[in-house]
Amino acid sequence: AHEFVWGTDNNTFAVRESSSMVRLYQNFKETRFIRPAFPAEGLHGGALIAVRSQDFVVFYDWMTCSVVRRIDVECKAVYWSENGEQVVIAGEDTFYILRYDASALATALASGAELDDDGVEDSFELLHEVNEKVRTGVWLGDCFVYSNASWRLNYTVGGEVTTIYHLDRPMYILGYMAAQNRLYLIDKEYGIVTYKIDLSLIEYKTLVMRGDMEAAAEVLPAVPTMQLDSVAHFLEARGEMELALDVAQDADNRFDLAIQLGRLDVAMGIAEEAGSENKWKQLGDLALSAGKLQLSLDCMRKAGDLSGQLLLLSSFGDAEGVRALRVAAEAKGKTNVAFVCLLLLGEVGKCVELLETGDLSLIHI
Repeated sequence: AHEFVWGTDNNTFAVRESSSMVRLYQNFKETRFIRPAFPAEGLHGGALIAVRSQDFVVFYDWMTCSVVRRIDVECKAVYWSENGEQVVIAGEDTFYILRYDASALATALASGAELDDDGVEDSFELLHEVNEKVRTGVWLGDCFVYSNASWRLNYTVGGEVTTIYHLDRPMYILGYMAAQNRLYLIDKEYGIVTYKIDLSLIEYKTLVMRGDMEAAAEVLPAVPTMQLDSVAHFLEARGEMELALDVAQDADNRFDLAIQLGRLDVAMGIAEEAGSENKWKQLGDLALSAGKLQLSLDCMRKAGDLSGQLLLLSSFGDAEGVRALRVAAEAKGKTNVAFVCLLLLGEVGKCVELLETGDLSLIHI
């Protein structure tokens, strides 16, 4: 045999005898064989037998040897989830996450339909395409953990990629042991290294992906605090903005989420704590778009936004406010704003004085 692969249990396996012959065994007895209609360059086991050529991969059923589906992508490796419902097809620079529907083949066979070389179209559904090279990988539930070309240890749930560790040398995943809650890797000198995996975080993301928000809420308290911002980014990508705001810990991230949601109360509290002029400016713009003019004016004052204040005060017809703004503008050297304030107030003489004593290059009439 050129290659040997296991089925879903340790009694079933297959060997690639040549580029034109794959033999299947059960309990060490040959049961069936597959003669691919193309030169077979590689073999992969799992829930289905995957036979790859240079430009595509064909999945066969273990029991009937029927073609389940031909998928026209470059294939270097195939990784099945433990329940056989998801599979990763890893190419040279990209990997694809697909969902497998075992009932599609059974329905097609029961209907008596004749299967062609392309198999059953509905048997696989493309979930995500990730532009990264997979060196080695393993499934943990609905989460795919892998090492990439840059020797980062990553995982993906729902198409979102998160880096767990930066590896200091080339290492390859051996597997995961649930009892120790650790992932095992090996380097080229046969040194074994283990990494702890936060299963609570992965479980939470998995439950969110499945839409089971009640169960996810029960798991959330077990997620380490330092991982909550990662959870918030994940929820934001999933469109769960309100939940992301509740979970996020980073002030800048919470402020951005509050702005996107129009939550002025939350954004104001964060801006007060941060004392950032930029945050007050963003909040002022949000309040203005929401029609809360007085709140917008207060925010612009705290942001030092003289032009914004001038716009609002002139709209209000607030002469006293414009007079106070003129004083603040002169104190900051904003001659242009001060001149417009005097012009609005009808104080022509002071306008002339400002023209005579101020920086004329800053005044545009």
